[in-house]
Amino acid sequence: MALVYPRRSTVNHFINSKQDMVTEAIDGTIAASGGTLTRLDGYPHIRVVVRADWDKSKVALVSGGGSGHEPAHAGFVGEGMLTAAVCGDVFASPSVDAVLAAILAVTGPAGCLLIVKNYTGDRLNFGLAAERARAFGHKVSVVIVDDDVALPDLPQARGLAGTLFVHKIVGAMSQAGANLDACTIAANRVINASRSIGLSLDTCSVPGSLKEDRIPPGMAELGLGIHGEAGVAQIASAGAADAISKVVESLSATMPKTPHVALINNLGGASCLEMAILTNSLLASDIGQYIRLVVGPSAMMTALDMHGFSISLCELSDGDDGFLQAPAKVLGWPGCRAVQTPSVLPLPDGLTPIRAPASAHAPTQDFLTDCCKTLIASEDDLNLLDAKSGDGDTGSTLAGASRALIEAMDRLPLADHTQLYRAIGLELSQTMGGSSGVLLAIFFAAAGDASSSGMSMRDALMAGLDRMRQIGGANPGDRTMVDALLPALEALADGLPAAAAAARKGAEYTASLTSAKAGRASYINAEQLEGHIDPGAEAVARLFEHLAS
Repeated sequence: MALVYPRRSTVNHFINSKQDMVTEAIDGTIAASGGTLTRLDGYPHIRVVVRADWDKSKVALVSGGGSGHEPAHAGFVGEGMLTAAVCGDVFASPSVDAVLAAILAVTGPAGCLLIVKNYTGDRLNFGLAAERARAFGHKVSVVIVDDDVALPDLPQARGLAGTLFVHKIVGAMSQAGANLDACTIAANRVINASRSIGLSLDTCSVPGSLKEDRIPPGMAELGLGIHGEAGVAQIASAGAADAISKVVESLSATMPKTPHVALINNLGGASCLEMAILTNSLLASDIGQYIRLVVGPSAMMTALDMHGFSISLCELSDGDDGFLQAPAKVLGWPGCRAVQTPSVLPLPDGLTPIRAPASAHAPTQDFLTDCCKTLIASEDDLNLLDAKSGDGDTGSTLAGASRALIEAMDRLPLADHTQLYRAIGLELSQTMGGSSGVLLAIFFAAAGDASSSGMSMRDALMAGLDRMRQIGGANPGDRTMVDALLPALEALADGLPAAAAAARKGAEYTASLTSAKAGRASYINAEQLEGHIDPGAEAVARLFEHLAS
């Protein structure tokens, strides 16, 4: 029966206090900026991060909004992008006074451009601050970013990560000396050419608030906002390629079939591995052929810890590639790079294996396939066991190697068991990750050597185990697969049922061991190990029990 764990409604965070978290985050960002950033003296109500080198000789770019989207917006302050960022409370617009303070602090004769995401609070507070700044005699323009395409019929589309295209292109223009009118026209052009949509497997958790668990397990939400607002639809979660296809469907509906730049944004909780897979899926999708430049994948405009991503596209106009790839001395911009088809290098000669000729033998093929299917069927159970004492991947590692071995069956020397041991070792060394793959490759290679000298199958396998123990350092009682494999091979002379019983006894013995001397479990404390069978030993026991049955 599958184990069911309740979903948590509260989440712990590394904060000191809810009241001080924004100011402390700003101070940490400034302290780690290498002297490129500073701030206005207005805590706690005015939280404005400013370029430390700003001399008011060029058009100032000011953006901001609620906190919780880090590195946006303070992470994009610096030469080549923003002049200042105004930070509100988490998911709350900054005040009019805070925005006005930023404008007055950075605006010179060249004027100031406010880059505002299309949310009511931001529009009102930035807009009123602009009016007050104009009353002081400053030249101030305002642009509203509304790149969200999740709800195409919505009269007020939200501003999402496409805002960063404006920051970067117009930031490079300002750095090059463009005037306020040129910067404003370019900003509106980029906004009109941009479209974004996000998808997430879970909602975000706001510090100090209960977590809303509205997305059921196995589902994803399409088109949700960067403040955790509900999306346009909940859909079945079916992997990275399917997620990208759903996002691409919305993006391509209004997308011209012309060269684009894509910004691949981590909403805060996706791993780097997932983001790289999503990037690969995007470039392989129907719109991949139109993507010339890529920004990311990286966390740029997050929704705290939301386990999701967003894709932003912007149609490229003449000169945009230069602005996008121009240097930007900021903390949060990951760079913009051209999409390249990789050139794959051949393996060095020393890694090209010398294989024994393939040979057919139906009984051996059926036997090996049956063993592999047993391990594949145990994948989830072994992963669950390994999660209690390791990194939760033993089942996947063994199942992956088993699938690869099944696929390799036609090129194995099935009729020559001596060569077969060696061939299996070679396959495992290439397809099975981690230390388990190396150790089992050693086991089968040594068994092949022993078999070539005339040893019986049992003796050859014992020789393989001896070699594996010598090199790997695992012995009985060390809480590894050896605790099940050694007694099983010793009992094999009495038949498979005896070997299976010995393997099961050895596996269950590992549950009583509260310290491991090899493998990932050696780093786990006694309380976590006690009562849990070692997953490698469990795999051996299941394999022998299946063969005995």
